[in-house]
Amino acid sequence: MRLTTTLTIMSMVSMEPGYIALYRSGELKRRVQALEARLASCDICPRECRVNRLKNELGFCHSGHLPIVSAVCAHQGEEPAISGSRGSGTVFFGNCNMKCVYCQNHQISQNWKKQRSKEVDCHTLAKNMLYLQDELGCHNINFVSPSHFTPQLVQAVLEAVPMGLRVPLVYNTNGYDSMASLKELEGVIDIYLPDLRYASDKWAKKFSHTSDYVTRARQAIKEMYRQVGDLMVDEFGLAQQGLIVRHLIMPHGLAGSEESLTWIASELSPTVTVSIMAQYLPLHRAQRIPPLSRTISMAEYEMVLQLLSDLGLENGWVQKMGASENYLPDFEQEGHPFSPTPRGQKCRNLEV
Repeated sequence: MRLTTTLTIMSMVSMEPGYIALYRSGELKRRVQALEARLASCDICPRECRVNRLKNELGFCHSGHLPIVSAVCAHQGEEPAISGSRGSGTVFFGNCNMKCVYCQNHQISQNWKKQRSKEVDCHTLAKNMLYLQDELGCHNINFVSPSHFTPQLVQAVLEAVPMGLRVPLVYNTNGYDSMASLKELEGVIDIYLPDLRYASDKWAKKFSHTSDYVTRARQAIKEMYRQVGDLMVDEFGLAQQGLIVRHLIMPHGLAGSEESLTWIASELSPTVTVSIMAQYLPLHRAQRIPPLSRTISMAEYEMVLQLLSDLGLENGWVQKMGASENYLPDFEQEGHPFSPTPRGQKCRNLEV
């Protein structure tokens, strides 16, 4: 079934992002103050390290007070409703609140000492957002790995609104998010784009150093869905509001695809938009770990496609097999981390 046959198409008059109304009322400033205060004994993500990041004390994420911006670009390789024709205005934050042994962004997520040199103030981050919107013409601002920089993200939005920010905001996360932080993002974030990586904390702990991932991610995704609901697009098929849940197929069933997709269909709704990713590669340390040292098989891929059909999950996209190397970033090359940028649609519409 094609995406726009089942999703709500928003009218042009209802497309102003919610963060603009929050700015006008003064609520956005209050949110910034509340989030900033929590950095003094940091509980911004589920790690709750309680370090004083206002004084640059470092916890699990190795991040101090200033946001770390590793790359800013127009990204053509996201879901079609996110990238559109002009790209998604992507801000790659450095460091992470997880440590996945197979992370494709390990150059910026786990190279902490080098990333400290890429700290910027929030005003600079706001200007980067306006550059993506006005100079590059991107359809949205897409914050990648934002969970540990939520206060700084909202501060930058506060500064960017009077500068003319007006496009939807995308929260592109590993799913390991704090409920308290997500509640402060209500009305600020238009589109939530979380991963649902695991259905077993055994594998989450072993491969991502995250022993409570399943409960935390499911709680977070439920809260995201409460805030924004099903995906809504404009008449051009561009996402304006809603939830898209990403699920990466992993070898040997380590992602728990059956359990995770069943949870989406039964605990959220069969109408939730899903993005099934076939791009797993044994990157970073994964080549030395036998269960992770290969790409997925055709049988593993087809099993997930059958699950989608059986569960009635009809909205979204499925990456084609063999897509893995097309979306591999290199954050050490000059210019665009995805140069040469992948052309055309990242994945086909979900057909069940």
